[in-house]
Amino acid sequence: MQKPMSSYLVMLAIGDFVKKTETTTSGTILEYYLDRKDSLKFEPTYRHSKQIFEFLEQEIGIEYPWEVYRQVPVRDFLYAGMENTTATIFSQDFVVDAVGYNDKNYENVNAHELAHQWFGDLVTAKESKHHWLQEGFATYYALLAEQSVFGDDYFYHQLWQMANQLNEAQAYDTEPILSEKASSLTFYKKGAWALHILREEIGASNFKKAVKNYLKKYQYKNVDTDEFLAEIKCVSKDFDIKSYKKNWLETPAFDFQSVQKYLSKASFLPLLYEVISNAEIPYESKKQRFEAIMQSNVYFPVKKEILYQCEVVPFEEKKELIELALATNNLEVRQAVAQTIHEIPEDFKTQFESLLSDKSYITQEIALFKLWNNFKSSQLTYVQLSNNWKGLNYNLKIANLTLKLVTKQITALEKKNAIDELEKMTQLPYESGVRQAAMETLFSLGLPSEQLLISVLEATLHHRWQFVKFGKEKIRMLLSDDETRKAYLRLQPQLSEKLQNRLQTFLDETK
Repeated sequence: MQKPMSSYLVMLAIGDFVKKTETTTSGTILEYYLDRKDSLKFEPTYRHSKQIFEFLEQEIGIEYPWEVYRQVPVRDFLYAGMENTTATIFSQDFVVDAVGYNDKNYENVNAHELAHQWFGDLVTAKESKHHWLQEGFATYYALLAEQSVFGDDYFYHQLWQMANQLNEAQAYDTEPILSEKASSLTFYKKGAWALHILREEIGASNFKKAVKNYLKKYQYKNVDTDEFLAEIKCVSKDFDIKSYKKNWLETPAFDFQSVQKYLSKASFLPLLYEVISNAEIPYESKKQRFEAIMQSNVYFPVKKEILYQCEVVPFEEKKELIELALATNNLEVRQAVAQTIHEIPEDFKTQFESLLSDKSYITQEIALFKLWNNFKSSQLTYVQLSNNWKGLNYNLKIANLTLKLVTKQITALEKKNAIDELEKMTQLPYESGVRQAAMETLFSLGLPSEQLLISVLEATLHHRWQFVKFGKEKIRMLLSDDETRKAYLRLQPQLSEKLQNRLQTFLDETK
């Protein structure tokens, strides 16, 4: 390192990695790492990395401040990503193939952590009450980068969703942005909204100039909010900084109605509001209008809202609408069809089965369970069809094993093998998310075993707090049952000393 950096931004990643590199227009070397077993997933995982990098350099107005930029996935990472100086580490969950990309991609996390190389790494907040200078900026600039990739509708839909979240959170989220006690929602999403309004009010050109001056002036230093706002004042002398700071940074409230004018460029929003306002109108009265919207080119969330709104409408009444929704060939809209149809008529079976071929592992899982539930004579066929499916974080593999255990035509030996496989998935080397999903499946099917009890106990010693929380809640519930408690007591002498001590802690706690 040739320049000063904050000590919390040091990282070390160790693994059996393979690497690919790109060089940006400005000459920065981008290094992409993946676990060797994922070597075929470079393109979908890092699909827009170079484009995002070059966009942020251009938008921020200052070249990337370090000599190299690396990105490394980490198994069982505590967060989505972390912006260490010159190197982002991110969750292994975002390492995907071409189909998984449609379900869960790295683009937003990628852009967010890269933006931190300027906002957080190049300039670092002096204290926690100014945390929005890092997270609000990274959230907003990530959205701008995604706008360059996915377009204006995506950008404004994300802003609209953030506004709805902030509006709903007002009842319990009562700290302003400039508070060390502010929530992540406030620092990240209200911070992003505060920047969007500032950019809209003073103009994109002035905003860019102020940000550039701010970063140049305070590079490799610590900053606070007033120092940033002073740079805004320099480029826009008529802007009322005092009122802005009071209304957006020092007031807990989020005025949902007043921000609507900043969403006026969202071409889909009037139609979305129209659909939402029709929620209480009988389907027959809005059928024709909804079918026309479904055939239009409006952004997909409007069409999804229509399908969710019509979920309770009898299938025969909305059949034409459903067929139009499938014909959009939009993965999100088709997934909403899978989610909202519960009873599938025999004459619609083939059309619904087409969802099993969608390039979305989530859609495939939903459709698989719905079809299995609706057509008993085809249950074995659906199990056999999904035998070699793996999916996103093994979601389709777990779905297949689940169906094997509840399908009558499956032999006892096949069911035993399915249980064995699920039990293996509750252990290392599987990641915590997979392990938890496998455990929950076995519990839901009423298939406790010694290994399952041990796996729950092991979860309470994991480093990932979300998995620990699951394990603690589950073991306390299990120990409240006398029979399961006795099973744990029988197991205790066979366990490692560490697990014995851990179990004893829970036994003492739940006496």
